[in-house]
Amino acid sequence: MNKPTGIRERMLQVRHEAIIDSVNRLLAERGYDMMTVDEVAADVGIAKASLYKHFASKEALAAAAMQRVQERALVQMDALEAEADASALARLRGIVRWALQTQNDGQMPSLPSQNSALRHALIADKGYMALLMQVSDRLGEWIVQAQRDGEIDASLPPELVLFTLFARACDPVLPALKAAGHPPEQIIDWVLRTCFSGLAGSAGERSAGRKKTRNAKE
Repeated sequence: MNKPTGIRERMLQVRHEAIIDSVNRLLAERGYDMMTVDEVAADVGIAKASLYKHFASKEALAAAAMQRVQERALVQMDALEAEADASALARLRGIVRWALQTQNDGQMPSLPSQNSALRHALIADKGYMALLMQVSDRLGEWIVQAQRDGEIDASLPPELVLFTLFARACDPVLPALKAAGHPPEQIIDWVLRTCFSGLAGSAGERSAGRKKTRNAKE
């Protein structure tokens, strides 16, 4: 009697994971507003009623996809912390590179920033919020350490730096420049450079620029 129950549980778990995989991909490709529950059910190959046995709403589907991303982020952070010689800044750069690469691979869900129903659903999801706090706390520790090391401006609130890094996970620059024909790895390097070094040129470049301006005026 136990064997059929075990098989059924495994089948339900496989279907559960397939739904999350589908939602994750569709959110990355189409975004939350464009994705529909019917589309997810059709993509997985199940009836809509069967999907609702796993997730009660579209908001719950999005929360599950975001929870999957948070779990993957924590695994990546573990790997970065295992690199004994890596500075706090190197770890921050590493997690941002991972987020950009995940977006490039079509595995980063795209959620709207202004959607009260979705926001309330995410806040009410204990699993998602617990993972979000773990990710935020660990990133916060890295940010504070990088500020102590003089690698990030210590006058900036750590929360500002944290949200700046979170924003890179859905940076519109990557798909826009990919569409323009630039190689993804080059784009990721550019985004990392502007994120951590700003837009200002080096001292030598600024000096050369001023000299060029003077020569042009003469």
